[in-house]
Amino acid sequence: MTRAATLDYQRIFTQAIDRLHAEGRYRVFIDILRNKGMFPNARCFAGHNGPKPITVWCSNDYLAMGQHPKVISAMEAALHDVGAGSGGTRNIGGNTHYHVDLESELADLHGKEAALLFTSGYVSNEATLSTLAKILPGCVIFSDALNHASMIAGIRNSGCEKRVFRHNDLAHLEELLAAEAPDTPKLIAFESVYSMDGDVAPIAEICDLADKYRALTYLDEVHAVGMYGARGGGISERDAVADRVTIIEGTLGKAFGVMGGYIAADQVIIDVIRSYAPGFIFTTSLSPVLVAGALASVRHLKASAEEREGQQAAAATLKRLFAEAGLPVMDSTTHIVPLMVGDPVRAKRISDILLAEYGVYVQPINFPTVPRGTERLRFTPGPSHTEAMMRDLTRALVEIWDRLEMKLAA
Repeated sequence: MTRAATLDYQRIFTQAIDRLHAEGRYRVFIDILRNKGMFPNARCFAGHNGPKPITVWCSNDYLAMGQHPKVISAMEAALHDVGAGSGGTRNIGGNTHYHVDLESELADLHGKEAALLFTSGYVSNEATLSTLAKILPGCVIFSDALNHASMIAGIRNSGCEKRVFRHNDLAHLEELLAAEAPDTPKLIAFESVYSMDGDVAPIAEICDLADKYRALTYLDEVHAVGMYGARGGGISERDAVADRVTIIEGTLGKAFGVMGGYIAADQVIIDVIRSYAPGFIFTTSLSPVLVAGALASVRHLKASAEEREGQQAAAATLKRLFAEAGLPVMDSTTHIVPLMVGDPVRAKRISDILLAEYGVYVQPINFPTVPRGTERLRFTPGPSHTEAMMRDLTRALVEIWDRLEMKLAA
């Protein structure tokens, strides 16, 4: 009998899921509906009869732009103007005037010649990084150790050589760059805001090294676009270094509140990715309804700082309340408020208690999103989270910490 004939496929699959349960890493998707125009209020349908009111604390719709009247109105208008779907790939029926307008707005947002839309931020990273390295003969990519899975996938799928530098470690990056031959094509890939720790990359200093060693730079701004800079162009706009970055990548599904991803760069690079990236060429384009909503959001946040200021104030308040209560809030210079737990089972238990007893929704963050032993709860307070909500949340967490016999700071 052959080995294939003796394989128990169902047992193998079941064991894979059992391992996740045993490690406390099995993920449960919550069953909720947000209340239009009332974010962060939502309804939860899991574990009880009928919908239960809850407060959402972990959405990446950081500025609640997915609820903004301008965005909803633009999407409704597009739906009645052109219908639901795009009709195909950009090359075959899926290119609309909405797509052209949004790419123009995004190029302007980052001070670049052109931009290119993708169906998600993951796809934009994977497609662009894998394509760039294939176009550049002998390219070596230098990747920050904490880069997102989509960037890692793109680098892996490129088939090129890679060098991983310690997180935000300029000395280590330079050491790796210096070890390569001067005529080797080089690309430094990194993020601006690292979303699990809430820290920020030294963009200007990385650009200095890129200039010194003749490297291109690829900056993932997905957790920063809309959030920082006078017009929401991200950390690179805030720090006045966007012109020094070769390619800026962003998302339309977080601060802009809709869906999609994009890159912005000079016209030739955009044309190369448009012409060679399978992840762009062979996929149906974003619905014009989504593009219209994103377009309205980008235009609004270019002109309005109210949402950004409200979000930053909320994040600062929640960090202060957590720290004053002795909760293990991690250092963060951004809008991310991570609370260290350090154990996947306890992180899940705290999340479950918050939802069942307090009507608070925050997902535990476990491996492989973060390293083992650094499991945490990740809060993203927005401009609509009130101080009263934050005080209630803090009291709930203190009670749970005491119930589970976990230590608070003195």
